Amino acid sequence: MDSIEAYVPILLFVLVATGFALFTLIVSALVSSSKYNKVKLEPYECGIEPETDARDRYSVRYYLIAMLFVIFDVETVFMFPWAVIMDELALFGLIEMLVFIFILVLGYVYAWRKGALEWV
Repeated sequence: MDSIEAYVPILLFVLVATGFALFTLIVSALVSSSKYNKVKLEPYECGIEPETDARDRYSVRYYLIAMLFVIFDVETVFMFPWAVIMDELALFGLIEMLVFIFILVLGYVYAWRKGALEWV
């Protein structure tokens, strides 16, 4: 019987979360306006009048720079665990991190030389 009682808080949490979600959906459906006009159907860009269509084509270079940012950002996240246990890893950890940073810098220099970081 003790094992069933352990799941009561989880069940309660699921019920509250489901109830809140349903309550929010019902209230928003009751409160929202169903009248559509031209302004309401326009894309919202931080209060600024849209200059072009939201479905315009972008240069491949835009996506390349975005991917490079994500790659380098994710790679630098790997430095956090190293920094947390740096004392335990001692000299071995320092050398491994220097090799890791060297590989990152090589990738950065390669992308720079290939012109991948040129915006225009």
